[in-house]
Amino acid sequence: MIRILIFLVVVFALGLGFAWLADRPGDMLITFNGYQYQVSLMVAAVAVVAVVAAVMIIWWLVKSLWNSPYTISRYFRVRRRDRGYQALSTGMIAAGAGDGALARKKTKEAAKLIRSDQEPLIHLLEAQASLLEGDHEGAREKFESMLDDPEMRLLGLRGLYLEAERLGDRNAARHYAGRAAVMAPQLAWAAESTLEELTQRGDWDGALKLVDAQKSTRQIERDAANRRRAVLLTAKAHALIDSDPNGAKAAAVEANRLRPDFAPAAVIAAKALFRQNDVRKGSKILETAWKAEPHPEIAELYTHARPGDAVLDRLNRAKKLQELKKNHAESSLTVARAAFDAQDYKTARREVEAAIRMDRREGAYLLLADIEEAETGDQGKVRQLLSKAVRAPRDPAWVTDGVISEHWAPVSPVTGKLDAFEWRAPMERLGQLIDSHEDIRDVSAPAIAAPTAAESAPEVIDHATVSSAGTVGQAETADRDHVTPVTAAAFAAVPSDAEAVEPAEELARLPDDPGVDPDDEAEKSPRRFRLF
Repeated sequence: MIRILIFLVVVFALGLGFAWLADRPGDMLITFNGYQYQVSLMVAAVAVVAVVAAVMIIWWLVKSLWNSPYTISRYFRVRRRDRGYQALSTGMIAAGAGDGALARKKTKEAAKLIRSDQEPLIHLLEAQASLLEGDHEGAREKFESMLDDPEMRLLGLRGLYLEAERLGDRNAARHYAGRAAVMAPQLAWAAESTLEELTQRGDWDGALKLVDAQKSTRQIERDAANRRRAVLLTAKAHALIDSDPNGAKAAAVEANRLRPDFAPAAVIAAKALFRQNDVRKGSKILETAWKAEPHPEIAELYTHARPGDAVLDRLNRAKKLQELKKNHAESSLTVARAAFDAQDYKTARREVEAAIRMDRREGAYLLLADIEEAETGDQGKVRQLLSKAVRAPRDPAWVTDGVISEHWAPVSPVTGKLDAFEWRAPMERLGQLIDSHEDIRDVSAPAIAAPTAAESAPEVIDHATVSSAGTVGQAETADRDHVTPVTAAAFAAVPSDAEAVEPAEELARLPDDPGVDPDDEAEKSPRRFRLF
């Protein structure tokens, strides 16, 4: 567009110039070699313009003839390059689609038309074709050759990393990821793998630097970076709590500042402050974390903040926690434990029963059994409470990748993932969490008649799916592997009603057995049977 405007301006200027000359007639006299030439001014101007145009045209023709060999060779070179890039593009598409034969064919075609040192993507296409053909050794050699090219070095490291992951060589994979992370911290795959290596090695300072680099390159969001920093600082504080109390305190306090609701950070920060006799600040940190989410470790450390306190003082501190978070099962259990230690069995029983009403769990029934044994010594009631504990949902714990731990850890022992542990209830008891499509026959009935020929297929009892908060979809299939299928032959071996009822009634009640709790009878549905 600009060139067209410039051309129009030039033509318009020439037109104005000739018009100006036409309005001012005159003659031009030229003496050359003894002759005088007289022409009008307009004819002289036209002659000058024609000569200039002729010179330019002649110069263009001479230049074109002179450069014609180069122009012709460039035309064929460009055409060859275009064909090569077309083959390269088709090969990349074929490799992405999984067509190894076409990818290899286009690789050879592109290598003939384009020099590999001019187009590094040929190396990538060749490596991809080798992977599709199952030639992993050839692919690794190609990826290793890419390390010599600065433009292809990251691509080669990525390929070697994936090959090491495929072979299960974690050390080699982390080595390649570490080299890539040094060159380009913004690469997510390299940074994550290097972070796992640093955390498993216990290099918390190196991991913190890597997280800061991820944050500066906007690879992860600010909240995610703060969460990771809090986890790493908490792990660092745990590592330094005995050897460097001041360093542990600084790391733990910073972790608690980043995540005030993170129980492990609050616990280690308070523990470091308590060791330096700063009970007030440590207690304040625990109270803030308790308000966010009550945790038994917080309660245990808070109630024993001063080792010299009497049991009644610990009970008062537990009641203070209860005031901070009312109507919560963990608050009631904290007071119940402290009251039990103080031998205030009435308060302990009241609080643990309140906790059971809010959140029925194994630990509450076990504590209630301890209270019953210490207060009354009624062994029948104790056994009844223990049976309830067996059937109750398990207490929350630190769970990740099928591993249940009593204490928090910064990384998963299975996958090495950072911040993998979460505080939740583990898998439910077998018999309390059974898929509705599974058929399990009740084997705890006192008498079952042997099947007749007409009833060769026994009736199957359907169990309803029972779930509790935080455990839906988290029941591992490991417990189901322990269920032994009951065959018809096993049912045939069961004695008849006349033979089985009498011994069952004789053993049903022991001298100190209070019998079946009415509350349990009310909870049972007509078609629901328990395995334990």
